Amino acid sequence: MQWTCAATVFLSALLLFLIQPVAANLLLPRFGGAASVWTTSMLFFPALLLAGYAYAHWLQRLAPQMQRGVHAVVATISLAVIPTNISATATALPTPELRILATLALTIGMPYFVLSATSPLVQAWYGRASEGELPYWLYAVSNAASLLALVAYPFAVEPWMRKSEQERIWSLGYLAFLVLLAAAALLTRTPHAEPARERGAFAAVWLALSAVPAAMWLAVGNHLSHAVAPVPMLWVLPLSVYLLTMILSFSTAFYNPTYFRFLFPLGVAALVAASYPMNWKATLGLYLAGLFLCCMTCHGELALRKPGQDGLTAFYLTLAAGGTLGSAFVSLVAPAIFREYLELPVSIVACVLLAVALLYGYNQRRHVLRLAIVGVVALVASTGVVEQSLTRARNFYGAVEIRETGTGADRARMLYNGSVLHGVEFLDRGHARQGTTYYSGNSGVGLEIKKLTSAARVGVIGLGIGTLATYGRPGDVYRFYEINPLVIELARRQFGFLRDSQAKVEVLEGDARLLLASEPQQGYDVLVLDAFTGDAVPVHLLTQEAFRLYKRHLKPGGVIAAHVSSRYLSLSPVVLSTAATVGLDGQTVITIPEQSRRISSSTWVILRSGKPAAPSPSLVWTDDYSSLLSVL
Repeated sequence: MQWTCAATVFLSALLLFLIQPVAANLLLPRFGGAASVWTTSMLFFPALLLAGYAYAHWLQRLAPQMQRGVHAVVATISLAVIPTNISATATALPTPELRILATLALTIGMPYFVLSATSPLVQAWYGRASEGELPYWLYAVSNAASLLALVAYPFAVEPWMRKSEQERIWSLGYLAFLVLLAAAALLTRTPHAEPARERGAFAAVWLALSAVPAAMWLAVGNHLSHAVAPVPMLWVLPLSVYLLTMILSFSTAFYNPTYFRFLFPLGVAALVAASYPMNWKATLGLYLAGLFLCCMTCHGELALRKPGQDGLTAFYLTLAAGGTLGSAFVSLVAPAIFREYLELPVSIVACVLLAVALLYGYNQRRHVLRLAIVGVVALVASTGVVEQSLTRARNFYGAVEIRETGTGADRARMLYNGSVLHGVEFLDRGHARQGTTYYSGNSGVGLEIKKLTSAARVGVIGLGIGTLATYGRPGDVYRFYEINPLVIELARRQFGFLRDSQAKVEVLEGDARLLLASEPQQGYDVLVLDAFTGDAVPVHLLTQEAFRLYKRHLKPGGVIAAHVSSRYLSLSPVVLSTAATVGLDGQTVITIPEQSRRISSSTWVILRSGKPAAPSPSLVWTDDYSSLLSVL
């Protein structure tokens, strides 16, 4: 019985975590915009996890045999969508967000719901069948499987399997899980047991101790992507730390309040120190060390307060609710109320207040002032040193900032998205129309545009501040595609490249691939791909299907200029190999920086019709296959 229950919980958690990247990657090419697809998916999964925990909690009110009967019916219904077909997206709803949610609900909603309910349900069955043995070690098994899935997907699944294969194998895994679930239900039968009676089913402290670390790991992931590297896989590290502390707290005696009264302040100090500029390795180490000690404190205190058998499912339901609240704070609330990334400082303050009350016992009324002082000091200190800026704003797609630097003729205005520079404009009128940063006259794109005669058509995917419009001449048309409305607003209001261009300038809001797919043939002399220097690579813009679409919009003899500058990703081989499959030959143009002219080092791949070399199969990305690990 013990091993069967452990295997059931392990496989359910493994499948639960694997389906999240599988589903999001399958939806990505059909909806465009990595941010919107991932963010909407991350709203769906925690919400359904919470629903599964609530269902498991409700089942405990029924007689044990009735529980198994009801759950057997629900599991059987879930078979209706096996094998899964996430590619069959819902199309009747008005917005992409609703279509994503509907697609997930109709394709994997029921299986995900059954998987979500498994861990608390099997633990309740096991605890009752083992005559009172508390089954919290199974929760550690569940978190270990989650950690394994998290690490396995980018390293062992994505690089070696096509997305359609991932979907089929996951479906087979789900069928194996149902067999294990049936075996666990049979082996834990207790015909004469009474339904569980709730005793203190809800506790605010459980909610707080689960919400704060959930918010902290997400906030640290956010900060890492801006302070260390704009590589999405860095999010794996803080989530791994978060899951590791859950495993240690519920399976070992690792947490000892006596020791953590000294270790916890070191964790807070590490997070505060990490917010100051330093070597990226030191920043990464301090963030992860601080996160470990803070999450360990919260999860350790949570494990010390876990209830007996009767309160088990209520405990897990509260943990799921806390995790959902923490995630919602970082994903939804913080972007709506903060212009800067303040979710980590706020999370640190909340963690400090919890520790002061629970770890140190300062919860009497006379200590209220002390609590307030500690909270304010932590908030101010953890914000670090923030540079002065003209404008800071934030929306669904991230945080943008406008800064000014220099004096006299060298005075310039810059646009940043997180830590990534997206354009520089000299404010002196004598230098205002210079091509700066990655777009100088000697850059790959600059050289191609200067070859054009009048009445040229130039398409640009990614607006930035509109620097390329400075090359426009009377009779030219420059057509920009930009997904972020905030960037469009700032480029028009705070910078002059669009306003001062001699060409006709058109700016379209939306995902470039979707817009191009809906447009008639544009006949571009040059089509510029400039969407790959931000915090996440929009993979759907670099696939074989995407390049086939780009080629359709070129006039005979037209070229594609792909900007692939990156400190962390080597995208040139992918662009060359993938473009070669649709008959585009390429060459790479590298520009050296010139600080006095605000020219940055840049790498461009110039593609035109020809006879390309044979592509490397492992570097050909399609809507069905891509791997960021291969380009790190």
